[in-house]
Amino acid sequence: MLASRPRGTLYIGVTSNLVQRVWQHQCGAADGFTCKYRIRTLVWYEAHESMESAIMREKAMKAWKRRWKIELVETINPDWHDLYPCIL
Repeated sequence: MLASRPRGTLYIGVTSNLVQRVWQHQCGAADGFTCKYRIRTLVWYEAHESMESAIMREKAMKAWKRRWKIELVETINPDWHDLYPCIL
């Protein structure tokens, strides 16, 4: 999950290469929603055994209420730090 700022605009996506994909968002190389709203900070992520399970989780989380997404982030990242350096 990426955020524009603490408790700001959120983006949920799935990828097979998290490091590369976050880098693309942070550089502005990913056009569309994340570029338009300057969503660049990795605030939460989870690994999956298969792409199928990752996609199912992504779809489920996109249907969540915003409050639930914020609570999820704040359980492991209460200060909304950028987690990108942790995955390098």
